[in-house]
Amino acid sequence: MTTLDQFSNWGAVASAMRRAAENLVPPPDMLPSVWAAKNVRIPVGNAIPGPINFDNAPLQRGILDAIKEPGMRRMDLMLAAQTGKTTCQQCITGYFIDHEPRSQIMAQPSEGDMATFQETKLKPMLEANPKIAKKMAKARGRQGVNNSRMISYVGGWLMFSWAGSPKTARGRSAPVTQADEVDGYDVTAEGDFLELLAQRSATFGDDRLDIRSSTPVDLETSRIHKGWLAGDQRRWHVRCPHCDELQYFRWENVRWTGRQSSGIKDAEKDIAQEHDPASAMYCCGGCGSLWDDGQRIAAIRNAERDGGGWIASKPFKGHASFHAPEMASTFRRLRDIVQSYLDKLALGDLQSFVNVSLGWPFAAGDKADPDGLLARREEYPAQVPMGGVWLSVGVDMQDDRLEYEVVAWGIGEESWSVDTGVLWGDPLGSEVWNDLEELLANTYQHESGALLRIEAACVDTGGTGGMTAAAYDWLRGKTGRRIFGVKGLGGWGIPIVEKPNRKQTGKKKSKFTDLFRVGVDEAKLVVMRRLAQAKEGPGFCHFPLQDEWDAEHFKQLTAERLVVRYVKGQPVREWRKNDRDRNEKLDCRVYAYGALKIMQPNLKRLAERLIPKDLAAARETREQWAARVAETAVKVVETLKDPEKVREILKKQADAPPKQPRIEPKPAQKQAEKQPEITQEEPPAPTRETVRIRRSSSLGTPKRRGGWVNSW
Repeated sequence: MTTLDQFSNWGAVASAMRRAAENLVPPPDMLPSVWAAKNVRIPVGNAIPGPINFDNAPLQRGILDAIKEPGMRRMDLMLAAQTGKTTCQQCITGYFIDHEPRSQIMAQPSEGDMATFQETKLKPMLEANPKIAKKMAKARGRQGVNNSRMISYVGGWLMFSWAGSPKTARGRSAPVTQADEVDGYDVTAEGDFLELLAQRSATFGDDRLDIRSSTPVDLETSRIHKGWLAGDQRRWHVRCPHCDELQYFRWENVRWTGRQSSGIKDAEKDIAQEHDPASAMYCCGGCGSLWDDGQRIAAIRNAERDGGGWIASKPFKGHASFHAPEMASTFRRLRDIVQSYLDKLALGDLQSFVNVSLGWPFAAGDKADPDGLLARREEYPAQVPMGGVWLSVGVDMQDDRLEYEVVAWGIGEESWSVDTGVLWGDPLGSEVWNDLEELLANTYQHESGALLRIEAACVDTGGTGGMTAAAYDWLRGKTGRRIFGVKGLGGWGIPIVEKPNRKQTGKKKSKFTDLFRVGVDEAKLVVMRRLAQAKEGPGFCHFPLQDEWDAEHFKQLTAERLVVRYVKGQPVREWRKNDRDRNEKLDCRVYAYGALKIMQPNLKRLAERLIPKDLAAARETREQWAARVAETAVKVVETLKDPEKVREILKKQADAPPKQPRIEPKPAQKQAEKQPEITQEEPPAPTRETVRIRRSSSLGTPKRRGGWVNSW
């Protein structure tokens, strides 16, 4: 038996044995929130950097501790912005690296999203927490792997994968998987990526833990919302400081001066109203008392102490699901949330507020009614009504014609259809393109008296039999004139307009044209929702009462509908039309909208320059006119019901003196009245030299000005 006497440095040996024995001691049984409070530091760049403090974000404590609940196998986090989803991900990852080492797989929608996650979230977290980074392998070291695909550490490894490439999740199994932004995952040729990812942890049985988090998008296809419904549906409950009622936050209970709506379904009532976001307060669902931000934040921080916190509405069966809106965050003020709502409402982008701020999937009627659009046509006082201040045109190319629509845009992207028609001719020839040149040179009379020209055009370049090349040849060199070639690009999550690609149009490299790709699926979604909008204001679509806008026009404009089909068991949204239906007018409107998005004009400033201030203040909307007429009709009915008032009015009319007929003077008499007699003594009026008036060159045919393309 070896004793310490055999070593000359027996003190150092004893110290080494003690250190080795410490490594054999299992880690203490510690909740993840307790471990995070002792070890995790929030990186610089966040709202409150430094050691994590769950008093500022009590929602995160319950989410972290849920991973240690007995029988927990799956968690779905459907959270709004500013509620701590990113911090929870970082803490869970660090907990399974430092305190309870386990292998993990982290997934993102795309490779670019994964690179962004590593640079903006994972790397700052490791730099701020050297104790966690110390247990991980060094980059280009011999202790293990540390690259963009995998990082190894003592007791496990962290592998990165993305939904766009299912093969990145092959070959490895891990007990812990984290999938972020799952509503952005596309269905792959191998099936749903989430199900493929779940198989990576299936062999670990009761030790498995699948965590899915996302901001919800669409109600019919949202994966995170379906996961939340399948779980125990936990919401953050707070207690009212006045009546002790336990409740969770609802958007319907937010009150401020000027609000007319009762929820998201009738949000259009808040358009064109005078709002005061600074007066926003939360109304208790029990007693109706109003909480200011101080009372609301105090209720959030003291929720767990007062018997609230995360409370489930369904029994727990191994699947926990969490939902919280921005109102449950201590970092957000109600006035800022209300201002965000009003901004999104003004832009016609209510979905982003519902998804991001309320953390809830958006449901809207995406199918417009052609008969309703036909019935609501209106008489324009001029070619371009007062509200339209900027013109764009969308051109759709067919085998034997070009179809177009000229649209006037106003504040809040309210639109007026100004001109539409067909240019007949073979796109392979030059005649139809000459007709298009004449169309683009047209000017349109504005209600203010000004002449407006077409500021931008998007021309479709898709076709067969050489039509694409013919479109490229005609478009060459016209980008500086704001005439853009476009090509529709299907798919969700694609921007409405992407940056241009340079396409070579001849054998010489100097001959090229700039091609813009238009995300037609997202653009059609915006157009259809605006066509279905019933109240005038931002986003509303106006159409003139003219023969060109007939039933066939609106039938083409609403030819497509958004349907959900299932691919390998997973829902996929797509636009579908009947084979015999035509949709050229819808494509023209989409391309006209694309031209607006390419140029991004300041519509508010243009309106201030074009519309006189007194005229803008005196304008009366259709709703205001209807209210005034209805008020007058009510007064007339009330007057007729009272015989005394009727007799009094008739008596006043009988007693009034009769009006004397006006005798129009003869032309000679008029001239004599206008020209007084001039005596001979009066000196003649001094004569002045006639000054030549020079006509501004800008009033004539506009010159073709070179843009950024010709400056290269």
